[in-house]
Amino acid sequence: MVPHNHRNTIEYSDGTILSHHHLEGEQHLIRLQAPQIAATARAGSFVHLTVAPSLPLRRPLSIMRVDPTAGWIEILYKRLGEGTTLLSQRQIGEKISLLGPIGNGFQLNRDRPRPLLLGGGVGMPPMVFLADQLRGDEGYHPLVILGSEVPFPFNPQPSAIMVSGLEPEVIAAMPLLEAWGVPSRLTSNQGFSGCFSGYVPDLARIWLRSLAPEQLQEVEIFSCGPEPMLEAVAHLAREFALPCQVSLEEFMACGVGGCAGCVVEVTTTKGKAMRRVCVDGPVFAAAEVF
Repeated sequence: MVPHNHRNTIEYSDGTILSHHHLEGEQHLIRLQAPQIAATARAGSFVHLTVAPSLPLRRPLSIMRVDPTAGWIEILYKRLGEGTTLLSQRQIGEKISLLGPIGNGFQLNRDRPRPLLLGGGVGMPPMVFLADQLRGDEGYHPLVILGSEVPFPFNPQPSAIMVSGLEPEVIAAMPLLEAWGVPSRLTSNQGFSGCFSGYVPDLARIWLRSLAPEQLQEVEIFSCGPEPMLEAVAHLAREFALPCQVSLEEFMACGVGGCAGCVVEVTTTKGKAMRRVCVDGPVFAAAEVF
């Protein structure tokens, strides 16, 4: 049976828009005052929000950052359809109806102190959130690899944190992670300066191959991104015999497990089963899904 302890933490909130930045590649960064959600959200959880009064059907969006003290949450999203288009038009000071935090998040393992965080496209936010949870914990030594085929939603900068096993020209990093002291590297096929030319799993494979056997035993993979990327990450984990957790992206209606509109097939010890991404996930063991 999948535990659903997180259901007791779901709050209904009218979040106030504190800031709303419009970035290249139809990407948007919105910060919402939502103290109840900020207090209990964990990396991998999401909110189900009403994008506009004219469209009551909610949209699920991953949480990228929270500040429990100040009471805000931050969401990075990409404008793709009617819902996110309406959301992109919302203004500072307006209120947005939220349900959250929803979902089982990533589970860290002290026996695996080298977390490898892999995020692609709009799958980057949960990796940033997880890095935020890890920073300052001397028991973990994470590496974050992020990829995008549109301009990154931040200005990449050369990293001052060296990563052994990678070519020195692969030096582009996310400024926020750099400020936190968390090593990061960026990948793209668009020729962005300092980025690895290829996909996220390709660069991850290069780094994993550089590790000694005893170092490899300390790695666990965490990932979020489009399904083809997650499938490639699951293959990578099998190749190196590493545990791997993935956060799935799926269309949702209710977002709280009632409609079963977001079910995926998983492999359990008892055989095939159907699980709801919203409340049974969105985080699953990669071997269960791919």
